[in-house]
Amino acid sequence: MRDKNNIDSKPRERRPKTSAEALQSLMRLCSRAEKSSGDALRLMQRWEVAVAERQGVLDKLIAQRFIDDKRYAEAYVREKSQLAGWGTRKIAMQLRQKGVEKEIITEVLATLDNDDLRHRLKERLERKLRTTKAATEYELRGKLLRHALSAGYDYDITVEVIDELRRENLDY
Repeated sequence: MRDKNNIDSKPRERRPKTSAEALQSLMRLCSRAEKSSGDALRLMQRWEVAVAERQGVLDKLIAQRFIDDKRYAEAYVREKSQLAGWGTRKIAMQLRQKGVEKEIITEVLATLDNDDLRHRLKERLERKLRTTKAATEYELRGKLLRHALSAGYDYDITVEVIDELRRENLDY
C-alpha cells in the first residue's frame, strides 16, 4: 500500500511502552477524564508494558490521586443513572467490568435515591408505552418488562411500576 506523501511508507511498528512512558501517558489521560484502575491496567496491557511493572505504575497513580476508584464510581453512577437512565444492576455490572471492587460499587449505589430511580423508570416506561405496539395486554407487559430489565432495573420494582401504570391508564 502506498502513501501519497511517502512512496516507501511501511506500517508503523509499535514498540512496548516503558513504565515511565505509561505513567506519563496515564497521568495525562487521567487529568482529562476519570479512569478506573481496571481502565489503566487494560491500557497498560494494550501498550505492552511489562507485567511486573504494571502494578507499580498503578500504585503511583493511586498515590498521586490520578486514579481513585471510589471517585470514578461516584461519577459513573451519577452519569449513568441521571443522564442515561440506567438501573442499578446495569451500572453495577459495568463497574465490575471496569475493575471497580464490589465493596465500592455497593457503597456508591447505596447513595442513590430509590424514589428517584423509581420515578426515572416510570418516565422511561411511559415513553416506551407510547411507542410500543402489542396485540394483547400480556404482550405489552412483556415488552415493557424486557425494556426495563435490559436497562438494568430490578424485576420487583419494574413489575410494581408496570402495575402502577396500568392502574393509572386503564386503557394501558
